Amino acid sequence: MARLVELKSKRDADPKSTVDPSSPLILRMGVRNGGCSGLSYVMDFSTADEIEEEDEIDNYEKEGIQCVVDAKSLLYLYGLELDFSDELIGGGFKFFNPNAEESCGCGSSFGV
Repeated sequence: MARLVELKSKRDADPKSTVDPSSPLILRMGVRNGGCSGLSYVMDFSTADEIEEEDEIDNYEKEGIQCVVDAKSLLYLYGLELDFSDELIGGGFKFFNPNAEESCGCGSSFGV
């Protein structure tokens, strides 16, 4: 969460940003076919206009963060823990998925 709050602060402080600083940072997560193990994680920033009725939304109002997952991906991501590491090698967001029966060495794809 600390990394997401940091990214939101940078977005809000950017003079070139066209986003209202009071609006939440919207993180969309999902899965798609592909990767070494069959399914790969997808994570990107989104806008309120792109949120669909069937999406699941977790609001973290205090931090100004929303996490959005589409209904299909929710089946694969239920119980997922997202962490961030700033290690020089292998740093970045890390996925800990209790639904994965197998995962690749890079940690960006999994199989069920």
